[in-house]
Amino acid sequence: MIKAMRVHQIGGPEVMTWEDVDPPVAKAGEAVIRHTAIGLNFIDVYYRTGLYPPPGGMPLTPGSEGAGVVTALGEGVSGLTIGDRVAYAGPVGAYAEERAIAADRLVKIPDGVSDEQAAAMMLKGMTAAFLLLRTFKVKAGDVILFHAAAGGVGSIFGQWAKHLGATVIGTVGSVEKAAEAKAQGFDHVINYREQNFVDEVRRITGGEMCDVVYDSVGLDTYMGSLDCLKPMGMFVAFGQSSGAIPPFNLGILAQKGSLFATRPTLFVYIAKRPDLEAISSALFDVVAKGIVDIKINQTYKLADAAKAHADLEGRRTTGATVLIP
Repeated sequence: MIKAMRVHQIGGPEVMTWEDVDPPVAKAGEAVIRHTAIGLNFIDVYYRTGLYPPPGGMPLTPGSEGAGVVTALGEGVSGLTIGDRVAYAGPVGAYAEERAIAADRLVKIPDGVSDEQAAAMMLKGMTAAFLLLRTFKVKAGDVILFHAAAGGVGSIFGQWAKHLGATVIGTVGSVEKAAEAKAQGFDHVINYREQNFVDEVRRITGGEMCDVVYDSVGLDTYMGSLDCLKPMGMFVAFGQSSGAIPPFNLGILAQKGSLFATRPTLFVYIAKRPDLEAISSALFDVVAKGIVDIKINQTYKLADAAKAHADLEGRRTTGATVLIP
């Protein structure tokens, strides 16, 4: 038997239980990996609380990214060997000592990147990658607003966007998180608990506003985010930590300046193997070159995942968090 974190009903962190489960077996096209590190993400909370329907129903083993060592290969798998260090983002099932996963979802971890770094950055780092390089192709001179700047995606995004030559504005909820965001490349940081972020963006940009706003907060920020855009700017909603954005009249986009709006998800952007390879390679490249420093600010035992979830939801974490089996 192996251990895994299981959820049998939606609810708070306390619904996760540490249980014995059968060890995985590699079916055709799959690999079994022994986890060495697992990433913690807000999407794990969304599934646990039922905000997103749990894939495959209940019971659910949460977790959408991890790193480990290949221990078995199913029929038809090529390009991997037993003992390879690998990492992945999605599908769910990472909160376990071992798991079987489709081999074409795995990428090899290059030398110079630790398992902990890989687990901490696959979901968040590839999210930053597609947001910066594909959803809106950021270039030198662009002005960007990014909400939750001290979070796991934000800490990678800020460094990368600054390297691309953008002016990067971030919002945070505390003085401590403001300092964290500044250290991660954000040129300007707004404490939304003390300042009106729309007014501050207007002041910082001299009234020109932003080319793109990246919003993972959702309900509390989306209308203000639209007000931060210059004409024909793009609103990128990629999360909803404060709640889902309600339906709104698309005419608002016209009224506010012929705006564009999109709701992208990483798993669509990496659904095809060539796209997964390209996006993960871009991430590994900036990390290997020292352009992006992956900071793991919190580490928990996998058996203590409930505490990790409580801290994440309570906004007591910054940057990346990993769970260790």
